[in-house]
Amino acid sequence: MRRFAFAIALGTFAVSAPVSSVFAAAAPCEDTLKTLRAAEAAATLNADDKAKVSALETKGIERCNADDDKRADDFFAQAMKVMGK
Repeated sequence: MRRFAFAIALGTFAVSAPVSSVFAAAAPCEDTLKTLRAAEAAATLNADDKAKVSALETKGIERCNADDDKRADDFFAQAMKVMGK
């Protein structure tokens, strides 16, 4: 009986752990986009970097509109990295 109870507890933990970590991992993409745009306005970028940032911002906005905050935030973070932030 103990093994059965342990197996159920372990199974419940295994199923619930990934779900809760998904919700905790991503910041609201709208907030991250505001931060990106503020950094972009203050940055001095060459044409190549400006094009990279713009492309990453566009991809991030597409993911944000699809309610995929984590991937949107990943694109925004890549854009920030291009700007050196």
